[in-house]
Formats: sequence, C-alpha cells, structure tokens
Amino acid sequence: MRFWIILFLFGIGFSCRKSMEAEMGLSKPLDAPKDSVAISWLALGDSYTIGQGVNAQDRFPFQALELLKGKLVQSRRLTYLAKTGWTSADLIRSMGEQNLEGHNFISLLIGVNDQYQGVDTATYRENFTKILNRSIELAGGDQRRVWVLSIPDYSLTPVGRQLDTGKISQEIDGFNAINKRIALQRKCIYVDITELGRASKNNPAWVCQDGLHPSALAYSKWAELIYANFLSF
Repeated sequence: MRFWIILFLFGIGFSCRKSMEAEMGLSKPLDAPKDSVAISWLALGDSYTIGQGVNAQDRFPFQALELLKGKLVQSRRLTYLAKTGWTSADLIRSMGEQNLEGHNFISLLIGVNDQYQGVDTATYRENFTKILNRSIELAGGDQRRVWVLSIPDYSLTPVGRQLDTGKISQEIDGFNAINKRIALQRKCIYVDITELGRASKNNPAWVCQDGLHPSALAYSKWAELIYANFLSF
C-alpha cells in the first residue's frame, strides 16, 4: 500500500533542461526497474545540499535516492541549485535566473549563512517564504512534494566550538522555528535533521575533514530519515 501511495504522490517525472545539466553538474540517471516511478528532484540550498567536503555520491539527495531505488523509485534527474556560502537572498537570485520547470520533487535547506552573516530574522522569514512559495509552484502546487530540512547546528563541530556556541545554537533554533512554521503552514513536509546531529555531537565521524561540514556518514543518516518519511505516507 505504501508503494502505491508513493506512486500517487510523485507521478511520472519530467526531463530537465540540458542547459541546466551543463551549468549545475547533474548526476546521471540512476538505474532501476523499468516499471519504477521517475522522480525529478530539485535540491535547493547551500553547502549542506551541495555536500561541501564530500564526493557527489555522498550528498544526502543522492544517498536518499539510492535508498529509494529499493522501493522501485527511480530518479530520472537530480538537479542541484546550491552553492557553498549562499544565503536565502542568494538562492532567490539564482532561482530567478534559472529555468527550473520540470521537477516533481523539491528539497529545501537554506539559512545557515543567513545566521552566520547576521541577517535578521524578519528578512530571513520574508526570503524563505518567497523561496517556499516558488518551490510549491515548481512542484505543480502539490505541497507534499516539497520537503523542507531544518538547519544543522554547526556549533557542535570542531570549527563551531571555537565560536560562541551558545549564541549559534540559540540563533539556529530561532531560524528553524521560522522555517518550520512556514513549512507546516504551507502543508509541506518538514524533516528535522538538527536534533539528529545534536544526538551525535560526540561522534567525530559525523564531520568531514574541514571540521565544519557533515561527513558522508552524517549525510547517510539524513538520507535514512528522508527515506523513513517517504515510507510513512
């Protein structure tokens, strides 16, 4: 029954533009049975989405799709619109410059650089709302195809521990309260990866070699959480 619900939710994927492939560095279509469902995933965000410090196959969207292949879900396309250092304003600007039509699933993780650069919460709220509304439009108006991930708490990392950890953690919670409230108001799916990371704060294997960004292992746990949410429908 769950598999058929997944079929209903995501339908048949569309083809992405070749120009987007050249510019954004897309992964190749994944192999899966011929009768599987095609998902065209647009992954929006910053360094956490593009997987700063890990290989392309270790990014959380790629790992999540690998897990979903076991449920006869095939990715026709996986498009990244994400860059290290991007704020919500940067993402808005880039979304306005790209042709992003043709996706039936969208993930959104943005805000850590807003917090780090001191962007006020009112501005973040406005920007995040714009991004989420546009994401819903791109998903054909189906909010269930738009998944928002919470911002990780980087104060737990070796680099973060050299900063004001209390301030970082408190502000991350504030930004997450904003994106969670807006996501749930729009009836999108919300995935809390922040508490997942905090529960493993003493595990050095969760941080990549730069001492700041998540490792392939950490991203695998994000992917498992996304996979579990798929199966909960």
